[in-house]
Amino acid sequence: MKIELLIAPANKHAYIPTLWFFLINLFVLLSLLSTAATAGSREQARRMHDRLAGVPPAESVLDLMEQYIEESKAAGPHTMLDAADIAMANPAFYTVTLKNIVAPWTNRDQDIFVPLNDYIATYIGLVRDQADFRRILYDDVIYVGTNSPSYSNNSNAHYQALEAANLDLGSPTVLQARVQSDPSVIGLPTNATAGVMTTRAAARAFFFAGTNRAMFRYTVLHHLGYDLEQLKDTTRPADRIRQDISRTPGGDSRLFMNNCVGCHSGMDPFAQAFAYYQFDFNDDPDTGNIRYTDGVVEAKYSINATTFPHGFITPDDRWDNFWRDGVNKNLLAWDTNSL
Repeated sequence: MKIELLIAPANKHAYIPTLWFFLINLFVLLSLLSTAATAGSREQARRMHDRLAGVPPAESVLDLMEQYIEESKAAGPHTMLDAADIAMANPAFYTVTLKNIVAPWTNRDQDIFVPLNDYIATYIGLVRDQADFRRILYDDVIYVGTNSPSYSNNSNAHYQALEAANLDLGSPTVLQARVQSDPSVIGLPTNATAGVMTTRAAARAFFFAGTNRAMFRYTVLHHLGYDLEQLKDTTRPADRIRQDISRTPGGDSRLFMNNCVGCHSGMDPFAQAFAYYQFDFNDDPDTGNIRYTDGVVEAKYSINATTFPHGFITPDDRWDNFWRDGVNKNLLAWDTNSL
């Protein structure tokens, strides 16, 4: 089942708050710079470049940014955003700034110092190409370098070599859009692709062992800006909660009704979308690969089935959004008309 509506609020700003917050922060920064009483246009240009690119600007770049800022103050042909565009043309904007934004999204420890991988590269590519950012969670898309070694579904060597070569990820001749369904890349069926959720890096982090609930939790955390504790809603029905969740934790059913239900009643129906996915490896997970088996529910969906035998047994990958009603209907601005 295509996971293209897994997260689809009506308000696009609610849909991708992490990207939107980045842009808002940029606009606030520009506003502060433009109204700073003690900073001249050249100092404003330097600060802007430092924050966006993370490296000092060349004098010629600084001159042009200063000119654009001066023109923006005089209602001239250029604006503050034009000056920002100059800073963002620096390769470090892609290899450092954007990478540092998205790197924590690609692992459970939220480590910013992980190597470049296909999740990060796809994010960078979509931003660089000014693509519809909603594609990051549903499309058959992946960004791959033109370097050697070529992309491998059981190794990150391709991206580590790309990063080690310090190539310009802002160049379309270095980082190019491909499709995950290409057999020379991941080779998933087209209807099994879901943007960064089905990249190798995401599978390595969130389809690794466990119950596949991690993919849902971290996707919501990083792309909607909320963790599960903030989305708890104990008014939702509990009929889709799996067998591995005790209905009487510690012998007290009130704990289940007042706590466990709050997250699992929404999460478990959503996470059913990933029922056919697994991350396979032998001894070393760094040599593993994402696997999708159409029509076959992974065994992890029935682990600890004796905890509550009358719980939900996953028959397929049908998913449902129980949070279209309740407190999350307005909090997440779900588009109920399209579901």
